[in-house]
Amino acid sequence: MAITKAKKQDILAKLEDVKKGAESIVFVKFTGLTVGNTTAMRAELRKQGVGYFVAKKTLMKRAFGDSFKGTMPELPGEIAVAYSADAIAPAQQVKEFAGKYKDSLAIAGGVFQGVFKDAAEMTEIASIPPLPVLRGMFVNVINSPIQGLAIVLNAVADKKGA
Repeated sequence: MAITKAKKQDILAKLEDVKKGAESIVFVKFTGLTVGNTTAMRAELRKQGVGYFVAKKTLMKRAFGDSFKGTMPELPGEIAVAYSADAIAPAQQVKEFAGKYKDSLAIAGGVFQGVFKDAAEMTEIASIPPLPVLRGMFVNVINSPIQGLAIVLNAVADKKGA
């Protein structure tokens, strides 16, 4: 269905805002997703600080085409845009919903740190653990040598005490 020129201008303005304000953008391929599932997904994405917007691919190409490094990935079928100020959140959230709605939703590519990425690269980015988990892993790495030293010192103290 054709949309008016004014509506296209509104969509382009929205896509420009997304481009300026988002740390990362994920192109989401969706087919056969029910209205109820879409509504639930949008509500959950909103809770996580991730925006979700459906637009025509030609308008996406016009808005994003020359703005980022690399070449824009192929966008087959119906495409939406998931975006956020958090660099990893859109990819993680879309990957989570893609697992839930297996045949209806998939990552088609995206933009990460100003560079176009294909579906495989965006899926890898989605696999990065959340920030609190990464911090816990970092603390564990720092704590490991200290813990080992404490065990050795305790063993030496026990040996000398015996």
